[in-house]
Amino acid sequence: MPEVIKIEGGHRLNGEVTISGSKNATVALIPAAVLANGPVTIVGVPEIADVRNLAEILKILNVQVDQPHADHLIIDPTHMQNVDLLDDAVTKLRASYYFMGALLGKYHHVRMKMPGGCYLGPRPIDLHLKGFEALGATVKYEKGCFEIDADELVGDKIFLDISSVGATINIMMAAVYAKGRTTIENAAREPEIIDVATLLNKMGAHIRGAGTNVITIDGVTSLSGCFHEIIPDRIEAGTYIIIAAAMAEKMKINNVIPHHLEALLLKLEEMGVDMDVTVDSITVRHSDHLKGTDITTRPYPGFATDLQQPLTSLMTQAEGDSHVEETIYVERFKHCEQLCRMGANIDVHQGEAVIHGPTPLYGTKVAATDLRCGAAMVVAGLLAEGTTTISNIYHIDRGYDHIDDKLNAMGAKVWREKVADDEED
Repeated sequence: MPEVIKIEGGHRLNGEVTISGSKNATVALIPAAVLANGPVTIVGVPEIADVRNLAEILKILNVQVDQPHADHLIIDPTHMQNVDLLDDAVTKLRASYYFMGALLGKYHHVRMKMPGGCYLGPRPIDLHLKGFEALGATVKYEKGCFEIDADELVGDKIFLDISSVGATINIMMAAVYAKGRTTIENAAREPEIIDVATLLNKMGAHIRGAGTNVITIDGVTSLSGCFHEIIPDRIEAGTYIIIAAAMAEKMKINNVIPHHLEALLLKLEEMGVDMDVTVDSITVRHSDHLKGTDITTRPYPGFATDLQQPLTSLMTQAEGDSHVEETIYVERFKHCEQLCRMGANIDVHQGEAVIHGPTPLYGTKVAATDLRCGAAMVVAGLLAEGTTTISNIYHIDRGYDHIDDKLNAMGAKVWREKVADDEED
């Protein structure tokens, strides 16, 4: 039987929450670990469904996976076998595509199903494939499977038409064993890329420029195991900061890197949110009157597309009109339909939305149509009068570690119930 999350709205939050390790870094670090020839220990691993699915893929590859503590993973590829990745686990998350770069780099051959994940409109992986081809690989796509082969991989200059995080990381992983130098131009600059490059360099790779728009990789012949601690999850942190702005009396968010959240913090200041920012924490206090604002999503260090959905829920409580322009995934507005079910007044056009506020929200049945829509529904449920029932919560569990426990510890009323299949819709 499927589960739903129920939220009794209207309860003010007080207390502290500690942010988990970065989901978007973790889902790349785990595939990157197989490039080593010995055990890799990763600390700060969030307890999310994507990690469990990646661990399943590792086991298919005969990689030993141990978890001595909830947030520790020891990945040992000593006896790894490069088998075809045709299991359903591959289709459960988008980030399974990182095994393309890792296996191509290590074995010069990979065959796997098309990766899955949230549907946010077209999300082609052609930039990844063009990068592999530039390094000397051939790519075939037949019967829902990619087959990528290379006699050898040779470094080259690669220009990305779009500064894609996934393509930057995937090409970086394929290039660490390539002969000579690979240069990725117009590379994405997200903190998660720096984290993956840091892991690979600890293993013995020669990567420079991560965090800038030009990354150089000088190929090596061997990589060893290492120890690595994941950076905090800036999207989870941003979500809890938005939750605090919506419903906290006083709430402290620990284990954050404020520099990674500058775009969000500036917009919340514009809205009138009362915050104290320190080196590794942010404290938010209740603000009576929030003002509408405008955001345009951009690649890092611009406003994160993953935070526009939860912020939209907060915007329903702000005075005046707020405007959201989505430049990364132009179809990323399914949460607006769900918010309107709860009483929001939102006009959606191609690639943009106008939120007319403030409007009271009322609990009802809504769906998490994707991961960050699920976060938006949690924010809305906390704000709403009455009880909100969120279905398709597997999306939320893909990216948020124990979200109900963390909220309840601060005074929210959030619980899970099993429902019949026909009740979930």
